[in-house]
Amino acid sequence: MISTRERLIVALDISSSADALKIVSSLGDSVQTYKVGMQLYTAEGPKIVRDLISAGKSVFLDLKYHDIPNTVAATVREAAHLGVSMMTVHASGGTKMLRAAAEAARSANSPPKILAVTVLTSMDENDLHEIGVSGQPVDQVLKLASIALAAGCDGIVSSAREVRNLRTSFGQSFLAITPGVRPAGAAHGDQARVVTPAEAIAAGATHIVVGRPITAALRPEAAIQSVLRELEGAETVAGSKAT
Repeated sequence: MISTRERLIVALDISSSADALKIVSSLGDSVQTYKVGMQLYTAEGPKIVRDLISAGKSVFLDLKYHDIPNTVAATVREAAHLGVSMMTVHASGGTKMLRAAAEAARSANSPPKILAVTVLTSMDENDLHEIGVSGQPVDQVLKLASIALAAGCDGIVSSAREVRNLRTSFGQSFLAITPGVRPAGAAHGDQARVVTPAEAIAAGATHIVVGRPITAALRPEAAIQSVLRELEGAETVAGSKAT
């Protein structure tokens, strides 16, 4: 059973480790897991991962690996050695790459979860057509998710708009991580397919990723409590429907 606090991943989409650690300190025990993406990792390197783990936090390393199988496997082993709890690979890398990533993770002393990115939440149907992918985003999400889960990945990263379809097609046994989540009333930013925390949980997401609505808020502590309350409400509704 995943607790409300465990469901929420806060994205540290900033460039300074000092600013990142200040946010972590201000949010205290309200947040357990933080996402380190390309911006922060490129600016600060693996030290920021070590600093977060030293502070007692879990790290979701979102670098979306996409390379030949041997390179991805070696990189996954290095990330596992850092102590990350989750990391992302691009599902479009194909079965061989995905299987290499999953096997490398499982060989670690503390295996991280391998999460396959399907279609970026900034992309819509026109964007997919531009790169030669026909159909709706959900069609591509389902196709890539099928490949990733068959290759041994632990979960899927996709918009909550597609999570319900994923659950219908593949069941409940995988993690479903939803970025592009915006609390009710928050600006959408550069996300094309957004949902609220409650909508994500109702659709079947196990985890949500929230960044700027929390980290850029005038009062991050208040923002985080608002999101947690929304998650708790969604869990209550989901639980009542299940019974």
